[in-house]
Amino acid sequence: MSHRILHLSDTHVTASGFDQDGVNALASLDRILRDCRTLDGLDLVVVTGDIADDGSAEGCRLVRQRVAAFAAEYGIPHLYATGNHDRRPEFTDVLGTGHIGVDGDDIGQLLDGCGEERAAVSYVRGLRVVTLDSLVPGSVHGVISDAQLEALSGLLATPAPAGTILAFHHPPLHIPTASWMERAGLHNRDALRDAIDGSDVIAVLCGHFHAQLYGQLGGAGVWVTPGVVTRVDLTGPTHLLRAVKGAGASVVELGGPFSPAFHVLHARDPEAGQQVYLIDPATGQSVDDEFDIPQPASAS
Repeated sequence: MSHRILHLSDTHVTASGFDQDGVNALASLDRILRDCRTLDGLDLVVVTGDIADDGSAEGCRLVRQRVAAFAAEYGIPHLYATGNHDRRPEFTDVLGTGHIGVDGDDIGQLLDGCGEERAAVSYVRGLRVVTLDSLVPGSVHGVISDAQLEALSGLLATPAPAGTILAFHHPPLHIPTASWMERAGLHNRDALRDAIDGSDVIAVLCGHFHAQLYGQLGGAGVWVTPGVVTRVDLTGPTHLLRAVKGAGASVVELGGPFSPAFHVLHARDPEAGQQVYLIDPATGQSVDDEFDIPQPASAS
């Protein structure tokens, strides 16, 4: 049994449409969805967090409207997870469990014992899809709570017909030369690895870094999709963080001979590659030129 998923993340929409860096986030979302409209055989759309740049209900509502219209053309569900920019009350008001069916109904079941956290499960033609909530309010990094991990372990004790995928915001992996990734990523990845090791988890889908990245954890493929609002340019100096325009998304292929397989889609944006910001991630301060501050010396 095969499944094909459109994976989006980091839409960062607000009521005005623009994010805090002045990027028209709503236009970026519209552009990538328009350019994805001829994809064949999609079964599901997954959006892994930072739905609203300001955490607002209106930001969540605008994203839901756009993604729902796209999904309706295929007759498929659309699922959402929280990110560090999101706020649980507003997310819940608009998106419920985060699992929205073809008819607009909430099809998710919240995981037991997780309180207000938005951790839920639903099934798509035998594929079990679990969204986890890695949001730590007021922080950039993420943590999946012990309650969620316990509930996840209980779910995974019984295999699903077509296996399981997990979707959440903060990646449990990083590039060693990009120290900001480790600081900003999932801080309890070892606990997650222990929870999924030996289970039927095929793939883990994340966002947050605004850059595509692949690795493995507990026998599952971990995929980080590029951002919709901006992408991080990893050709820049590793001690700095540079974001540029150009919406991205991914297609996830499950069940085929190369499963799990992932490929990146880029919107046909005439402004793609234009710099949005260049910062020193250690301080959060803007940098005028990538050579303004020295690169930290390598350990001898």
